[in-house]
This record gives sequence, structure tokens and C-alpha cells, in this order.
Amino acid sequence: MIKVSDTAKTRISQLMSEEGYNVANDFVRVGVRSGGCSGLSYELTFDKTLGDTDKLFEENQVKIVVDKKSFLYLVGTTLEYSGGLNGKGFVFNNPNANRTCGCGESFSL
Repeated sequence: MIKVSDTAKTRISQLMSEEGYNVANDFVRVGVRSGGCSGLSYELTFDKTLGDTDKLFEENQVKIVVDKKSFLYLVGTTLEYSGGLNGKGFVFNNPNANRTCGCGESFSL
């Protein structure tokens, strides 16, 4: 399961509304793909369609979908949003990652 902080929930709701998605019905798709300076990188998009192997769950009033392959890499991760001086954006705090890159967008196990 992926946890969603209050700041991430607020920002997700704002962005979904701006892009024509409904936070009550649509969902955030979180995944992992090969690439990045540490080997694996995170993906975060909005979606309305579930795949056959997707896992759907709700955390902090946000519906999250993760494909079966990515789920194993993301169990226990907390999705946060940072708007500080060092940059804005979503941050994945992943307890499974052994190493992350400086920007926080990629990791390795």
C-alpha cells in the first residue's frame, strides 16, 4: 500500500481538477519503470481506466492504482508533496530503496 500525505492529497486534488479529472471517481496511477541514474524511476499520472492486473486502493481520500509489477517495489511508500525552496514536486519516500539519486526521481533496490 502507498500512503498519501495531507500536502500530497491537497496538491493531487488541485491538479486533478485543473486537468479535468474528478478526485472522487478518477485515480492516481503510480508506477516504476527502468531508467534514471539509479536504475529505476517513479511515474505518477492521472487515469480513468483500470487494467486487468492493476491494484486499486484508497488512502487519505485519494484513489491510487498500481500495476502488479510496480506494486512490489512500492509497498510501504509514502507520497508527499514538497513546495520548498529546493524545488517543488511530489516526493516518494520508499523504504525499499537502498539508494536514491540526488533529485529523488530514481532509486535502486
